[in-house]
Amino acid sequence: MTTLFVEADGGSRGNPGIAGSGALVRNEAGQILATKATPLGKASNNVAEYTGLIEGLRLARDLDPEAFVEVKLDSKLVVEQMSGRWKIKHEDMKRLAAEASTILPPTQVRYTWIPRKDNGDADALSNEAMDASAAGTEWDPSRSRIRPVG
Repeated sequence: MTTLFVEADGGSRGNPGIAGSGALVRNEAGQILATKATPLGKASNNVAEYTGLIEGLRLARDLDPEAFVEVKLDSKLVVEQMSGRWKIKHEDMKRLAAEASTILPPTQVRYTWIPRKDNGDADALSNEAMDASAAGTEWDPSRSRIRPVG
């Protein structure tokens, strides 16, 4: 079975504030296969983090719906909630977690917390999304500094 690695991040400038999320998928060799940055307008940091997760899972599913997916996030909240160790109390988070859990079978996904310093590419994509959100534009992947191979 193939393993894909999703790295995702989200942020807001203000909480809530101008928000965006970023996600990418790597193969086992570490090559970036797909990227996505999503401008969110005004949203909370947690909504942005969950949106990054959702977009990353969708990218992985579209690449290989049978792959095992390891999701790497610097959001302890999202990792613990999606792993089932922490209760989800906020309605927005419940809705987003439910959406994320339907993208791939839970047995195909593992969630791993990583330090922020190790999540630089996803962070860069989320910042590109926030910049686009602040400018009122869509994200332009051709101008991104994080690009898939090929």
